[in-house]
Amino acid sequence: MALNPFSSGTRLRDMIRAIRACKTAAEERAVVRRECAAIRAAISGDGQDLRHRNMAKLMFIHMLGYPTHFGQMECLKLIAAVGYPEKRIGYLGLMLLLDERQEVLMLVTNSLKQDLNHSNQFIVGLALCALGNICSAEMARDLAPEVERLMRSRDANTKKKAALCSVRIVRKVPDLAENFMGLAASLLKEKHHGVLISAVQLCTELCKASKDALEYLRKNCIEGLVRILRDVSNSSYAPEYDVAGISDPFLHIRVLKLMRMLGQGDADCSDYMNDILAQVATKTESNKNAGNAILYECVETIMGIEATSGLRVLAINILGRFLSNRDNNIRYVALNILMRAITVDTQAVQRHRVTILECVKDADASIRKRALELVYLLVNDTNVKPLTKELVDYLQVADPDFKEDLTAKICSIAEKFSQEKLWYLDQMFKVLSLAGNHVKDDVWHALIVVISNASELQGYSVRSLYTALQAYSEQGSLLRVAVWCIGEYGEMLVNNVGMLEAEGPITVTESDAVDAVELGLNRYAADVTTRSMCLVALLKLSSRFPSMSERIKQIVAQNKENMVLELQQRSIEFGSIIQRHQSIRSSLLERMPVLDEATYLVKRASATQATIPAYKPAAVTPGGLKLPNGVAKPAAAPLVDLLDLSSDDAPVTTTASATAAPSDFLQDLLGIGGTNLSTAGAPSSASTDILMDLLSMGSSPSQNGLPAPGLSFPAQEKKPVSATPQVGSLVPEPMDLLGSLSSSASISGTKSTIAAPQAVDLLDSLSPSTSVSGLEDTRPSITAFQSATLKITFDIRKQPGKPQETTIHATFTNLTSSNYTDFIFQAAVPKFIQLRLDPASGNIVPANGKGSVTQGFSVTNNQHGQKPLAMRIRMSYKVNGEDRLEQGQVSNFPPGV
Repeated sequence: MALNPFSSGTRLRDMIRAIRACKTAAEERAVVRRECAAIRAAISGDGQDLRHRNMAKLMFIHMLGYPTHFGQMECLKLIAAVGYPEKRIGYLGLMLLLDERQEVLMLVTNSLKQDLNHSNQFIVGLALCALGNICSAEMARDLAPEVERLMRSRDANTKKKAALCSVRIVRKVPDLAENFMGLAASLLKEKHHGVLISAVQLCTELCKASKDALEYLRKNCIEGLVRILRDVSNSSYAPEYDVAGISDPFLHIRVLKLMRMLGQGDADCSDYMNDILAQVATKTESNKNAGNAILYECVETIMGIEATSGLRVLAINILGRFLSNRDNNIRYVALNILMRAITVDTQAVQRHRVTILECVKDADASIRKRALELVYLLVNDTNVKPLTKELVDYLQVADPDFKEDLTAKICSIAEKFSQEKLWYLDQMFKVLSLAGNHVKDDVWHALIVVISNASELQGYSVRSLYTALQAYSEQGSLLRVAVWCIGEYGEMLVNNVGMLEAEGPITVTESDAVDAVELGLNRYAADVTTRSMCLVALLKLSSRFPSMSERIKQIVAQNKENMVLELQQRSIEFGSIIQRHQSIRSSLLERMPVLDEATYLVKRASATQATIPAYKPAAVTPGGLKLPNGVAKPAAAPLVDLLDLSSDDAPVTTTASATAAPSDFLQDLLGIGGTNLSTAGAPSSASTDILMDLLSMGSSPSQNGLPAPGLSFPAQEKKPVSATPQVGSLVPEPMDLLGSLSSSASISGTKSTIAAPQAVDLLDSLSPSTSVSGLEDTRPSITAFQSATLKITFDIRKQPGKPQETTIHATFTNLTSSNYTDFIFQAAVPKFIQLRLDPASGNIVPANGKGSVTQGFSVTNNQHGQKPLAMRIRMSYKVNGEDRLEQGQVSNFPPGV
């Protein structure tokens, strides 16, 4: 009689063959459905003879991803059977078809307990394997005594499996860790490697689960671990444990990991294991992958414990050898460890600087990136010049995908470690020439600020940039900086003013300078920013080179019908200035005043600090040209500069003092648009009307007494003035659009005293707003946070007439006897609150309250009166090199805040 191919009596092999013969997923599903139906029928008929065969088929179907829950009870029946073959299939099915969340698992506890006490060691092994895989917390508590008993068994395999089962029990119920500490320590005296590696794994888990276990193992296991490591390192060839000529590398690695846990923060344990670590580091061969794995773990252990300086140098030298390995993975992990090791022993890592630099040029992208980050950490005041030269030289041949990261690091190094401005300028000019399209805007903005402040190097800068522009005109950032410098210092370029000793003269005519700007105007037709800067540079050159005015006017006029409204407006206005207003052009187009470098750097450092949505922490990390953490950020001025277009809700602030009237005329010249500013004071309308008539611009808009941004109006006090431009302005670049009007070219003929905030310099450097002292509403100080180690107090102030705005001055006091280093304060607020953090006064909090760190920040509660102010805070710092983190919630703000 033929056997039905889909009856419960079919063999597993036949079912697998039938499934593999299916050509479509539908055919496979049909085969599985028929087979599952046959198995269900067999289960219903209580066919015991083929139960193990059906379970084997169900396990295969389960591995294919089909539901097999109907076979769970069959597993329990097989486990309860007497014979070993049935139990083996039953336990295998139990581990595959069930997990610790299944309620059915509760029914198997008694069977497990009986099998753990069975006289057959193989059945005991099955029960231990199942318990080690699916043990729940309840089962762990019920069966832990049996597992402890089995760990004292004479059979090595049983002890090994019992130790591995104990690992699962300790993970599920850490309270049981103390029951296994003595047993784990005793197993380390065994000779069988399987038992040893299981015991080491159990000790590792105990260290994670309990501090008491960690201390116990430190006292009782270090000697045994050192003995194991010495024996396995010095043992002769044993074929059952040999891997590529290395005796049991798995045991090596497990022991080294456990040593790292025991030696971390414990000088006595570390001292005891120094000798054996040095032996392993020197005797292990590195020509095989197994040996490299042991050396890697050995280095990790040396770096993780309180090792001697000589041992750390040995470990770093091993990493240096790894960097010369042909295997990319080995080099990558070496770079990773070196990045951590540099904080421990910088000098030892510095010895491998040449090899690390070679890794920057590696063909593998991940190795290049990691090596570049390591080189950045290696840079200091003594090696900055050779390292920067190597990176700049490589920039010429670097892959385009890597140039962005490389450029960012070079620029950061040049800014952070520049000891002289000439070297900084030279490096930046090289970077702009080789990878100007990859330079970020804030980098070349900072470069312009430096050039503006280096009066003795302005001639050199404009000549160097002009020369570079002839060879690398395709680099966008180079063109922008060069055009800006040509517009400001064009006469220095033509007349070779400010020549340095090592500099050779170049011959540049006025026409050549205009050609350079025109080239940028034509080459970057789609770049509004660059074209805007070129138009401004041409306008300024019309004043520097009067003989070129007619040609410049023709070039500017080409944009009168430009589709971009910003360029069209500039072209018309600038053409009008060149053609009709020669009398005021020279004073209107003077050089920009020196930009405040410190103020710009503070502004740049805090530019990344934006409004924080929801409860997202915000940290402030100052940056820039050696900007210390203690540099205070200027008060947030209610002004929007020409680069900062991200503030959609910038407030318009009026001033109570009368100001010079030509403000709205100058706004028209800038092309910022008809910003409707409220009147605040008594403007001089006569002078405005005269200027409006000069340019035939029509009637004057409403006055505010605040001049246009970017224009400095020297008055008797020589104080610059600033104003709020229209937020939608299309002037995204940091340039003085019309230069500064000098007091000698007074248009209205009336000198007025200007009492207003300082001007917005057009490179994002906002100066502090003028504050009126004595008008702030000071609230009582509160203790926002206090623990056994740190105290934070908030001094709260409110501005009259602005109930939703609060200024908070935080003071951080260290209550311990150790200094806090790398201190960072973070805060998060709900969505309806806006938060802006200022840089802290420092990043080291002195011990014992003998000083403090302060930090200011402002909050705006958009639902003031409806919802109270709430804030979460987090403080991270280091104590003796160890990272610490504290956090809390501030909910005790005074009413009305």
